[in-house]
Amino acid sequence: MTIELVPEWMAGLEEEDVTFIKRFVLSSGSLKDMARQYEVTYPTVRLRLDRLIQKIQMEEEKGPEPYVDFIKKLALNDKLDFETAKLIINEYRKERQDGA
Repeated sequence: MTIELVPEWMAGLEEEDVTFIKRFVLSSGSLKDMARQYEVTYPTVRLRLDRLIQKIQMEEEKGPEPYVDFIKKLALNDKLDFETAKLIINEYRKERQDGA
């Protein structure tokens, strides 16, 4: 039996993202407290949380398609926005289905 210590979705995150998650949990999910801790505005913390949610969703959707994983990695590294990445991936999958 293999015990997974770190979930796959978490292994793909940067250390600062994991720190953010830890601080978020320790502040009982209060974005106001997080804004105070990071000395930024509430909307800034909300945006950071939204981006982190998108990263986790992308990590969860990893699959056996190297091209799709490459597009997701571009989005995670801010080389491509998430909406564009989703459009490219959906079009790619549609083309593969139509060709099969």
